[in-house]
Amino acid sequence: MSMKFDGFDWDEGNKTKIRQHGLDPDLVERFFQGKLWIGPDIKHSQKESRFMAIGQIETRYVLIAFTIREKETRRLVRPISARPMHNREIGKYEEEIAKI
Repeated sequence: MSMKFDGFDWDEGNKTKIRQHGLDPDLVERFFQGKLWIGPDIKHSQKESRFMAIGQIETRYVLIAFTIREKETRRLVRPISARPMHNREIGKYEEEIAKI
């Protein structure tokens, strides 16, 4: 799944949550420029559609939960959380990316 967007929706809340796992907003933004596996996050989509992206940035495998927000005429990625992937998730990513 690929998505088109115009930028990112950041505030101190989501920046703080990202930093708790040793990542930073700049890394998250660069992450979205690479090869990603993006899928729905059905479990957490009760109030709005949420997605999960898994991929690699530099030497790190990362999982990012996010939603898409429309602000004025812009379509923005709003990161909800980001963390290093677990081994099982790394395996899924490598499986999916090999199909592309």
